[in-house]
Formats: sequence, structure tokens, C-alpha cells
Amino acid sequence: MSSFHDATAVARYAQGPVRQVPGLHALHRMAHLLLAEHVPDDGRILVLGAGGGLELKAFANARPGWRFVGVDPSAPMLALAENTLGPLASRVEFIHGEIDAAPAGPFDGATCLLTLHFLTLEERLHALRQLRERLKPGAPLVVAHHSIAQEPEERTRWLGRYASFAAASGVAYADARRAAEGIGRRLPLLSPAQEESLLERAGFTTPELFYAAFTFRGWVARREA
Repeated sequence: MSSFHDATAVARYAQGPVRQVPGLHALHRMAHLLLAEHVPDDGRILVLGAGGGLELKAFANARPGWRFVGVDPSAPMLALAENTLGPLASRVEFIHGEIDAAPAGPFDGATCLLTLHFLTLEERLHALRQLRERLKPGAPLVVAHHSIAQEPEERTRWLGRYASFAAASGVAYADARRAAEGIGRRLPLLSPAQEESLLERAGFTTPELFYAAFTFRGWVARREA
């Protein structure tokens, strides 16, 4: 995650996810719709991993009455989020830190997009439990990140498809391959079954898969009522 503290890398960030994450804008729309099933028109949303501001902007545009708390450990990424949001930033409280720095809430919903794959199993479980503690009973959590099978040949095949998508979207093929190899080597990736088990261990009920795109998976779950 060191690149998120590098000013040059942060300046290029807005181009990266669109090229590397299949259906990124649709993912944001789906996340908003899943939240809106339970979040009132004047709801308050906790966004963990808010740096860059892409999902915050999508949510804020879609729901004028929602207010947000955006948490991220990278100050440059939070600055980018504020710039990305423009006037919409007035509806966001930005917090520099990790989940423990977030207010107690309770929140009407929460998201954590393209973030949990950077954390070890123990760190993920802690983050999910802290998110749960900050949600109202029955409130939704939407997560999405890299999640692939752990069998070596299958991992390699899917990471190759991730690289092919990035290359087809305009990333230099050599750079896409290096990125895929780095993801497989450095990130503590979990299988979809492990991800669902972790959500349940953290106190969320019946995780539902709503998004699957090459190496990425997304789930919606709710804090137990």
C-alpha cells in the first residue's frame, strides 16, 4: 500500500481502477442500490478506504440526502478524494487513519471497496468487526475486492485474466503482467468461501454475492438485527 502515500502514484490513481476493475462504475451503482434498500433518505454512511473518492462521489450524486464519513490511512489519497468530490465534499467528514479512528456511529450502512485485499486475515477480521460495531442493527455492509481460489494453477489462470483485462483497457501489457504477479505474490488473497466465513465470524448475516468480475468479488451482508 506504499504507493498510496506516493504523490506521483496518487496523482495517477483516478485512471487506474477504471482500467483494472471490470465494471467499476457499475460496481459503484450496485453498491449504492444495495445500501439504499435499507438506508433512509437522510442516512449516514461509513466508507472505509475512502481515498480517491470515486465511490463517495457516486453515492453522493445518487443520494443528495446522505452524509458520509470517509476513512483512509493515506493523507494524499484523502486529499485526492476531497478534490474529486468538489462541492460534494461538504457532505463528507474525512478521517485520516484506520477503522479504529472512525466515529462510533451508529451508521445506517457502510462500504469497503477495493481495500480488504490489502489486509491479512487477522486484520480483515478486526476491520470487519469494527465496522459491525459501528452499524445499526440490520444495517448493510457492502464489500468488494480481489478474491480467488487458492489452488496454484487456478490462481495463476485468474490473475492472467486480470492482466489481460487491464491490457485490453489501455494498460501496457508488461505493466499489467507485473501488476498481476505482484498481486499474487504480495497480497494475502482469500478464496470466496474464506471471505464469506470471515463476514459471518465478524457478526454479519448471510453474505450475498452480488458482483463477480475475473479476480474481483463483492458481497452485501447485514449486521444481525
